[in-house]
Amino acid sequence: MLSVFLILKVSIIIELISATTPWFEAYRESFLQSMPASDHEFINHYVACMLVVSSSEPDPVEQFLKLSQEQHRIQHSNEYSYPKWFIPNTLKYYVLLHDVSAGEEQRADSIYEEMKQRYGTQGCYLLKINSRGSNRGADEQIPDPWSQYLQKSSIQVQESCEDGLHTVISNKNTDHFIPLDGLGNDSKDGLSNNFKTHPLQLDHTSDSGCFDGTDYLKSNASLHESKKTNTGTPHGMCLTLTDHDRIRQFIQEFTFRGLLPHIEKTIRQLNDQLISRKGLSRSLFSATKKWFSGSKVPEKSINELKSTSGLLYPPEAPELQIRKMADLCFLVQHYELAYSCYHTAKKDFLNDQAMLYAAGALEMAAVSAFLQPGAPRPYPAHYMDTAIQTYRDICKNMMLAERCVLLSAEILKSQSKYSEAAALLIRLTTEQSAWMGMDSDLRSALLLEQAAYCFINMKSPMVRKFAFHMILAGHRYSKAGQKKHALRCYCQAMQVYKGKGWSLAEDHINFTIGRQSFTLRQLENAVSAFRHILINDSKQTAAQQGAFLREYLYVYKNVSQLSPDGPLPQLPLPCINSSATRVFFGHDRRPAEGEKQAATHISLDQEYDSEFSQQWKDLEEQVVAASNKSAVSNFQPTQYCLNRYSDNSRFPLGVVEEPITVEVAFRNPLKVPLLLTDLSLLWKFKPKDFSSNNNGESKELMTCGKDMIGAEVISEFLINSEETKMARLKLFPHQTGELHILGVVYNLGTIQGTTVLDGIDSSVGFQTGKYIPNGTSVRGRQDLEIQGPRLNNTKEEKTSTKYGPDRRLDPIIAEEMPLLEVFFINFPTGLLCGEIRKTYVEFMNVSKCPLTGLKVASKRPECFTFGGSSTILTPLSPSTSEHSSAYKTVLKHSTSVCSLMSSASSVDFGAGTGSETEVIDVPLPDSVLLPGASVQLPMWIRGPDEEGVHEIHFLFYYESIKKHSKMSHRVLRHTAVICTSRSLTVRATAYRSNALEDEKGEGDNMLVFVDVENINTSEAGVKEFHIVQVSSNSKNWKLQESINLSEDKDIKLANREKGKLCLKSVRCKHLLDDYTFADIIFGNEQIISSTSPCADFFFRSLPSEFRRTQTQQSMNTSQGTVKQSLDNAVRLIQKCSEVDLNIIVLWKAYVIEDNKQLILEGQHHVVLHTVGKEAFLRTKAGIME
Repeated sequence: MLSVFLILKVSIIIELISATTPWFEAYRESFLQSMPASDHEFINHYVACMLVVSSSEPDPVEQFLKLSQEQHRIQHSNEYSYPKWFIPNTLKYYVLLHDVSAGEEQRADSIYEEMKQRYGTQGCYLLKINSRGSNRGADEQIPDPWSQYLQKSSIQVQESCEDGLHTVISNKNTDHFIPLDGLGNDSKDGLSNNFKTHPLQLDHTSDSGCFDGTDYLKSNASLHESKKTNTGTPHGMCLTLTDHDRIRQFIQEFTFRGLLPHIEKTIRQLNDQLISRKGLSRSLFSATKKWFSGSKVPEKSINELKSTSGLLYPPEAPELQIRKMADLCFLVQHYELAYSCYHTAKKDFLNDQAMLYAAGALEMAAVSAFLQPGAPRPYPAHYMDTAIQTYRDICKNMMLAERCVLLSAEILKSQSKYSEAAALLIRLTTEQSAWMGMDSDLRSALLLEQAAYCFINMKSPMVRKFAFHMILAGHRYSKAGQKKHALRCYCQAMQVYKGKGWSLAEDHINFTIGRQSFTLRQLENAVSAFRHILINDSKQTAAQQGAFLREYLYVYKNVSQLSPDGPLPQLPLPCINSSATRVFFGHDRRPAEGEKQAATHISLDQEYDSEFSQQWKDLEEQVVAASNKSAVSNFQPTQYCLNRYSDNSRFPLGVVEEPITVEVAFRNPLKVPLLLTDLSLLWKFKPKDFSSNNNGESKELMTCGKDMIGAEVISEFLINSEETKMARLKLFPHQTGELHILGVVYNLGTIQGTTVLDGIDSSVGFQTGKYIPNGTSVRGRQDLEIQGPRLNNTKEEKTSTKYGPDRRLDPIIAEEMPLLEVFFINFPTGLLCGEIRKTYVEFMNVSKCPLTGLKVASKRPECFTFGGSSTILTPLSPSTSEHSSAYKTVLKHSTSVCSLMSSASSVDFGAGTGSETEVIDVPLPDSVLLPGASVQLPMWIRGPDEEGVHEIHFLFYYESIKKHSKMSHRVLRHTAVICTSRSLTVRATAYRSNALEDEKGEGDNMLVFVDVENINTSEAGVKEFHIVQVSSNSKNWKLQESINLSEDKDIKLANREKGKLCLKSVRCKHLLDDYTFADIIFGNEQIISSTSPCADFFFRSLPSEFRRTQTQQSMNTSQGTVKQSLDNAVRLIQKCSEVDLNIIVLWKAYVIEDNKQLILEGQHHVVLHTVGKEAFLRTKAGIME
């Protein structure tokens, strides 16, 4: 026997715009549908009852009788408080359901005839269904008549289970749980008004409690299967299109012939009762405002009214009859009459101070006024405000207050009054928290989210208020266990706060996003959120930053455990300034050992100077040109240290077995120290063979691991709070090929005691292993991505943004090359102007390849010399020459001051007209330095003629005996600093003297007057100067003797003393290509001026003079033939007065240092060009006065 007892529930249908989010719509719909029926309003009371019996019953008429009696018992007995009925005489509609495929149609028709005689034609109906047999094929496509009613409810229930929607909340003051809508489950009172699912949704009869959170732990697999079953199971498969039409006709018959006449009849009866009780004389459908108007009574404010929420009217009370009429008019959409009834009932309720009834009338009056077609009157928002305040403060019913807020908010939003709607929603969340301690986090989250959408939908959107309330909603979602909704709200708020400079707000949002993502196992999103906290310039305290860092490390470690064999991800800390990365090729500089000082060369400790860099480039280009006997096209200098200022457009060259040092600039933006452990470089290497026997083709080699590249690992590297610190990491290439340095890899952690090391240099006083890690450390990497210089050469490059390559991290490893180390022994740092000091230079080949072609280039060749080609390499060591003279001397045999002559060629000293004096060959034994061998060579240093501090740049050039395709030569740099102080100033003048004759009685002689002045300030401790010798150098003239005007032959010059020498000069008899040196000695030893170092320094002080003379000669020869005769005459006159005579003044100075007397030696040069014209001591800066 199939017997179905259905109760028709009439719900509110309000034509409002849809909410912003579907989950809020679902909540609002569920909330309104779950509202229980109450005694002060009748909108949820039942007005009709449908009794359905199958035609297959043995006695359907008897079943109808039983169902009718059962309904009467439920309605009129006191055993059931639910459901509630609109009027005592409830409409009963009898439906005989006939299955065409199984029953007899004649029997059904006969039963229906009997029903019509018993219940009347308008009170019963015969519904025939299932005209299509179940065994027929599915070739005919018949729509599912129930899909539009079942699908929405099914999806809502399933999604609520999948997302873990908690429909219960914890009461803070009690230990029990209450439902989301604040109502208990009154199942003991009979049939409930609140259908969680549609009655036809039979698949969910067993798990409908999922909405209430009772089945929260249901597995995802079962949910998926349930959803698949619900959405795929068709309904009404046995119904034909004719059956569909019958069902529609049945609903239409029931509505127009049963329900609506019953409602109209009820309204007439209520109207008649009101007329009889209140003297109303107007008809129902012709009623006007005066019909329900009464004497005006002054309305009291809510604050003045007493708490009469417990007042109850009897069912026959006229006030309730007016309310019933209003609700019936509202249900049939007669909103104007409904508003009049509600307005009248409101006055009566207020007069009786029945505040619960008055609030209900105010609420429905406001809704009726809004729903009236054509909007004859404005929406009375104050009615809703009064109703909300009454429900909340007097009636203490927050559920009814919430219903008012939901309705009023939707009405205000439909009128674009978003600000008022947002205020209502926000006020409800705060009031719920304060009312009896009952607060629903989920409800508050939904309302705050809707308030946020109201702010963003305003005509002038209030973006910051939107973001703020989204954060509040996310917080309440999180408390309610809705992690996905919480994450979504925070992400939307982050779009507003991001990049606005609100760092604290950004940190809070990112931290919460990270935690929520981690809870939802969205580990990549969690890592990204925590990463943003750490890389931004945070204003958080050190303790808070430490907490953020620990949280990040914990999350990151969980991510790395998911794929332990996967690639290392990027770490956010510490920050790396990639453009500041420097790369150095070669070994570190050796420290000084006693009197032995290593060449300065290049190191990472030196600051980059573009001017010095250009000087070194010019020197190298000059020495390469001298080595190749011609200029080199497309010259590229050797680069040992690459930085942001160097030319990084080409691939740098490294050498096998020589380290490559990469300096990485780390910056710790946090206020807590960071500890990096196992720090090393990340690289990629492609082996290639660059040997010359491969004809320039690269041959790939098969090897891997440490056999190719060795990497240095720094076990611990501490970066203090807000500190920028450089880390120098090394790679050791063992094979030729192409190396690519990708980045750094390390373990990131922190140490215990975050404030101990603040402000302390971590490089002082801390040793490896002293730091105690604090908590978790994670391993990761950071890439070194360097952007090249912006291109600005072509028009296209100027009009667009293009960057060139930066290849400083992509070196090519070339074959093994010789490696030279240079040490300077007893190199002076302070000299007198013109002083000559003998020192030694040690050359050491520390590689496995012999070197050759050793040269040195300098912009100051006049300041040093290794001696001429005939120099004897004595003494053998610096210690044996400690007290010897810097010059080559011989004892004087005669007591006269006549000159002693010798000759020398300028070619022997590198001063020939065809050579470049800035490039000097270093006289190595056999011109080769074998692997591991070393040699010490003497070098003489002469103090520059200018007073002050001087830098002398030495560029040592050398080659490998074996030629290489990638690297042809190597260089070594050294910068020596010499401080010079004043010594002597020299002036000379030559005069013709035919009175003086030579030894053969011939004339054509000259007198040379030499003025010497001691201008030393005694700061260097110089006691006095002695002029020990005056020498001449010329191809045409020579000094013959000294004409002494006094008997004292020793010329001593104390401070500020002057001396004058008169010397006789005669013409050389034979013109030779060699220079004639004549020495006039004033002491006991003769300094051989034609040998090193005297001749070296003399010749190297002359290149500018030679070039000046050659330039003048070339200019003279380039004149035209028109003025040739005149030029020859002028040239003849000038030649008569020209003198090619060079004067060398050699001196000794006595210095007292540490109570010891030292003897210093030196020389000055004066060049005489013209007879009768005074010549001065020339310097690079000009003429020394």
